[in-house]
Amino acid sequence: MSLSVAGCVKEIINKSPFISEMMRLDLISFSNLARFIHEEVESMYGKSVNEASIIMAARRYAKELSEVEAPQKKESSGIGFEISMKTNIYDVNLRRSDESAARLVSLYGLVKPSQGDFLNVSIGSHEISLSVSDKYRSAVDEIVNEEDVIHRFTDLVALTILFKGDFLQTPGILYLAARKLAWEGVNIIEVISTMNVLTFVVRKDESSRAYEALNAFLSDEL
Repeated sequence: MSLSVAGCVKEIINKSPFISEMMRLDLISFSNLARFIHEEVESMYGKSVNEASIIMAARRYAKELSEVEAPQKKESSGIGFEISMKTNIYDVNLRRSDESAARLVSLYGLVKPSQGDFLNVSIGSHEISLSVSDKYRSAVDEIVNEEDVIHRFTDLVALTILFKGDFLQTPGILYLAARKLAWEGVNIIEVISTMNVLTFVVRKDESSRAYEALNAFLSDEL
């Protein structure tokens, strides 16, 4: 199904957190924006589009973005946080199959989270994502079928936020945290969440910047 003009404009804007943030704060010229994305909108839409239509679509989307508020501070919520870092994380992305999933079971008896080891296995509809302490890299490589490997990443850092309260009941906080990292130019390799724990896996050379950005953001918002 082809996108409407509004759909094209929205998709283009969503690719840039900087443009969307400026729109949300009403700090952008819609006329200038329309001229800037005009060619891309026409290419995506497949037909000629006048700038007035782009301006109208951008204004409507700006109104939607302005309604996405930062999490409200609740005096009674008692939500606090702690951030920790684990270095030397090995990340592997695999094609999902019954065999590849079964092979990973042995890791649960090998990795010791209680002793500071890191392990996360996420099984999606088509892929399996595995993040583990680098000291188990050889074990992982022996377990996985090389033909199933899509990507490997080494020398990563896991930034884990432990919330002292139910952060899942705070609307938008995951989106806002990820947006803050995007603002700082940090590429997120993995996102891992449980009821009160949120982890971003990032490259080592971006980890200090990511830590500072998340700490400042959460200190202001919670």
